[in-house]
Amino acid sequence: MKVYLDNAATTQLDNEVFEAMLPYMKEHFGNPSSIHSFGRKTRSGIEAARKTIAKYLNVSPAEIFFTSGGTEAINTAIRSAVVDLGVLHAITSKVEHHAVLHTLESLEQAGKIKLSYVDLDKKGHVDLNHLEELLSSNEKSFVSLMHANNEIGNLLPIKRVGELCEKYNAIFHSDTTQTMAHYKLDLQNVHVDMVNGAAHKFHGPKGVGFLYLSSRIKIKPLIFGGAQERNMRGGTENLYGIIGIGKAFEIAHRDMEAHHAHILGLKNYMIEQLEKNIPGIEFNGDAKESSLYTVLNVLFPPAEKAEMMLFNLDIAGIAASGGSACTSGSNQGSHVLKNIGSDMRRPSVRFSFSKYTTRDEIDFCVAKLKEMFAVIKY
Repeated sequence: MKVYLDNAATTQLDNEVFEAMLPYMKEHFGNPSSIHSFGRKTRSGIEAARKTIAKYLNVSPAEIFFTSGGTEAINTAIRSAVVDLGVLHAITSKVEHHAVLHTLESLEQAGKIKLSYVDLDKKGHVDLNHLEELLSSNEKSFVSLMHANNEIGNLLPIKRVGELCEKYNAIFHSDTTQTMAHYKLDLQNVHVDMVNGAAHKFHGPKGVGFLYLSSRIKIKPLIFGGAQERNMRGGTENLYGIIGIGKAFEIAHRDMEAHHAHILGLKNYMIEQLEKNIPGIEFNGDAKESSLYTVLNVLFPPAEKAEMMLFNLDIAGIAASGGSACTSGSNQGSHVLKNIGSDMRRPSVRFSFSKYTTRDEIDFCVAKLKEMFAVIKY
């Protein structure tokens, strides 16, 4: 049996999405910038996908810009805000995705901004009182805090953060890569200036994403070279990718309630079975409360050769991601787990679920883990 529990890394392409993309791979091949009928056909497909995303986010289609994925969207949001909007100070946390951290760090090193890190509690949640202190004591701030952490699943109170940013006239970007199309986001009800999405996190194709950019914000492009995306991103559009992200977004919202219930049920079931079968098990982050329902980060009991755990899971037919896996001669581990004070001597594994995950697969995984810990020395 092969079990895929690494859906936070990427998800399986939905067959409905593939079927929607296929005509644009074979028959509708015109350049969307061409004015003839071949171009007009593909342009209409792109604009239909843009309207679909805008409808579900309750924004204008003119505020949606297609990109190559979440990383490009994040870089565009952060770099353009700093360069074009006169940002002097940026606030983030030490558990953000590296697309955010490395971009902000590079701007700080170049002398473009002062960078501050908001405090976190022991479960990894943002300290909102400290965030307000940072906002109130600095001019022209840019805030980048993720809606849900990609490793431990902690959820940000995005509406409250938006209110604080509005109060202090700060620009607010939230990395919504893990939550986009898993939760209903009404962006008219949240004061956020920029969010991003990546199709492959919700059963769409790889290599395509988008940036929501509020009409309140005026920035220049990160990529020059053409008038595509209303002069915001040069280069011929990833046509079939955009068709795919539009269809995947539609399906995710159509089936959201059923899939949420199914996946959350599996996550809770796995928590219950792990606690029942492996003594000393713990969970990184806030797994049972304010947490993304697709992610479970498990802190296993101390074990010899903890760094072999992912390898052993793979041999057993189970795909998952590491937390604090050690490499030979060094202890790099996860920056997220380090910064929430997790015990880096113990093995941590991120299991992440999708609409295709089954209870039988959870049972298989737990049984294999139980076998491993039955023979591992503590």
